[in-house]
Amino acid sequence: MQGLLEDNFAFKNIKRGDVLTGTIVRISPQEILVDIGSKSEGIISGRELEHLPADVLSELKVGEEVMTFVINSEDRNGNIVLSLSRAQAEKDWRDAEDLFKSQDVFEGQVAGFNKGGLIVKVGKVRGFVPASQMVSVHGGKQEETAEDVEGETSRPEDRWQPLVGKKLQLKVIEMDRARNRLILSERAAMRDWRKIQKEKLLSELREGMHLKGKVISLADFGAFVDLGGADGLVHLSEISWKRVAHPREVLRVGQEVEVEVLNVDNDRKRIGLSLKRLEPDPWSLVENRYKVGQLVEGTITKLAKFGAFARVKDDDQIEGLIHISELADGRINHPKEAVKEGQVLTLRIIRIDAERRRLGLSLKRVDQAEYAEADWRQGLQEALVDETMDAPEAQPMEQEAALPA
Repeated sequence: MQGLLEDNFAFKNIKRGDVLTGTIVRISPQEILVDIGSKSEGIISGRELEHLPADVLSELKVGEEVMTFVINSEDRNGNIVLSLSRAQAEKDWRDAEDLFKSQDVFEGQVAGFNKGGLIVKVGKVRGFVPASQMVSVHGGKQEETAEDVEGETSRPEDRWQPLVGKKLQLKVIEMDRARNRLILSERAAMRDWRKIQKEKLLSELREGMHLKGKVISLADFGAFVDLGGADGLVHLSEISWKRVAHPREVLRVGQEVEVEVLNVDNDRKRIGLSLKRLEPDPWSLVENRYKVGQLVEGTITKLAKFGAFARVKDDDQIEGLIHISELADGRINHPKEAVKEGQVLTLRIIRIDAERRRLGLSLKRVDQAEYAEADWRQGLQEALVDETMDAPEAQPMEQEAALPA
């Protein structure tokens, strides 16, 4: 019978806790009447109105729809008592519950902080982001050093204050409405976001593309660069044209770099990058700059059983090998008997193989007589160049006197 009455008269069965949309029919300082489709209008009392912000009250107009929460389905006067603020809170909790069920990533603004982390509001509901679930502090590192604990950097205002007002990507990871508990995670959101971004980036990347990124970590075998959602590896051999023993010799964490895409492996989700390909290959010019028999100055960079490596002066990316047989006139058992790392020597070029990126050098042939004339010509040419560079500019009158009549 009750259902039949509701169908015939279009009256709703109202109960406490319902969230209903109604139309404002009257506004007075004491109360607001709202038509919620029941046999009588709902009332928003003056006590409720006193707690509403002034800007919210000013926006309420007769004829507009509002969302309300049923506090009492029938008071002693037979009125349905409604609340606007409770309705908004109910809606926000339901929105939070939807986010928890769907595990969607959403954007939230930091409203404050306490000792353990950040406060982010989901509508009017206060959500909490524990420090362990954040990546926006210390570049993503949550571990505190002894200096952090003992010094001022361990204070919440120093750690969290810079993030107040900033927007973060978040996920709801725990929810208990009865305890008014809503736990959020930036770490989980970033993990999902990066996964999506990586898939998108992998589908768009092409060999030869030039991109900007940030160095996020260094390893013995290379450097990892964040391309904005996906990480790529710059192998040690692709960092520089010159010999590099460890990436830290050239790069630092946090450094902005430009890289070239070498390869994209969609199956293994890997991206190969290069730094040195954006610079001219020094070996492409080596045959133009040097010739067999020429004397050069070099610095010993490394010793091996079979010889010593030397870097050519003013051309740090070109390194040649002095074979052990070219280190001394007599027999030696190890290069350390003739040279040492860091030593600067005059050396003679005895072989150039640009295609194989090899430069043969000799120490023992520096003073051999067969090169005397070539050395004399090279020395004369260098002296003429130095003299031209050092000579003062001719005065205007001297230049005029030198001109033919």
